[in-house]
Amino acid sequence: MTDDLLARHRAVLPSWMPLYYAEPIELVAGSGRRVTDAQGRSYLDFFGGVLTNMIGYDIPEIREAVERQLATGIVHSSTLYLIRQQVELAEKIAQRSGIPDARVFFTNSGTEANEAALLVATNYRRSHQVLAVRNSYHGRSYAAMGVTGNRNWSASGLNPLQVAWLHSADRVRGLLARLGPDEQVDAAVEDLREVLATQTTGDVAALIAEPIQGVGGFVHPPDGLFAGWKKVLDETGILFIADEVQTGWGRTGEHFWGYQAHGIVPDLLTFAKGIGNGFALAGVVGRAEVLESVPAISFSTFGGNPVSTAAGNAVLDYLVEHDLQANAARVGAILADGLRSAVGGLDCVAEVRGKGLMLGVEFVRPGTNEPDPALTNRVFEAARDGGLLTGKGGLYGNVLRMGPPLTLTEEEAREGLAILVDAIRSVTGEEA
Repeated sequence: MTDDLLARHRAVLPSWMPLYYAEPIELVAGSGRRVTDAQGRSYLDFFGGVLTNMIGYDIPEIREAVERQLATGIVHSSTLYLIRQQVELAEKIAQRSGIPDARVFFTNSGTEANEAALLVATNYRRSHQVLAVRNSYHGRSYAAMGVTGNRNWSASGLNPLQVAWLHSADRVRGLLARLGPDEQVDAAVEDLREVLATQTTGDVAALIAEPIQGVGGFVHPPDGLFAGWKKVLDETGILFIADEVQTGWGRTGEHFWGYQAHGIVPDLLTFAKGIGNGFALAGVVGRAEVLESVPAISFSTFGGNPVSTAAGNAVLDYLVEHDLQANAARVGAILADGLRSAVGGLDCVAEVRGKGLMLGVEFVRPGTNEPDPALTNRVFEAARDGGLLTGKGGLYGNVLRMGPPLTLTEEEAREGLAILVDAIRSVTGEEA
């Protein structure tokens, strides 16, 4: 990236929009799982535009689907007209959602999808009380920010919702960290009952939760915890919203949706990121009686537009035809096992965690569980120097995040693993 472009960026864009790396890069080309910057340097991409370029770059099937739609001359019509691509994609998503008698409403982003889910839930339950989880992230809009349990991503203390907070399932720190999986589930359920009894009037609209907390550093609860929560919620009809913006479409390897690890079916499910493979596409799926509880006209001007849904259809078809969920499990295991073996025993590594191709490495000061964001950043920069792009996250900014395209090959997984292990060892000076 040229200094000129960086200076121009800083002159016209807000400072609260962060840029990665001490020397920010401009990506000018991509193919498969690799991107090239303006200086001609090639990188293996393990972050995929924040888990969005789910199929990779320059995929013929997706490009051709978009080009066919562009060739019609109809890029946009608004949802006031029938959109064939939208209806076809909604049918596929409804069928795969696991939600009976499902309806789909398309938006442009995960933030909008979660905002729509909260609108629907609060209307359906006639209550603005919502349960959310500490360390969560659900978006940058007013209500979505209100249910985000991470101070770094909460730009305002004002909130249209009355939110009560549940403990997260962080295994490194926090009240539940000292417990085993079964005990953690029991404690989380007890926590939910106490929160309902002490912080709400009982008529709560919904609980919103990520199966794996994305911005939160890929923290995730033991399988079955959502089932324990939902049993309590069902006693009074409180809705369960699964935020699948990052976990959906088979990324965890185990299941198509993250919620399926818990043996439940949510009332509402939000999706975004990967389904568009870079095109703006997101939405909410819910039971018809719930999603229909909007008492006035509402629509999304650009949500589910012909071009984005043409891409979405091609993405979903490619995902299923190539069984990318199985690939995420297989290739993700290479990364997870390799990281645990090579660096999991280092004093500065608190945990290697995640599922499938959604993995995080948490760094701490040696011998403690005190977060070390400075070390994390040095590893992050060293990986880039080695030709690997990754992400960062966690409540304290001390988690290196990886969410490669689901088309990642075994050879590429081993290549990226070697770069990352070298980066960690070079920065820490430690041997496994």
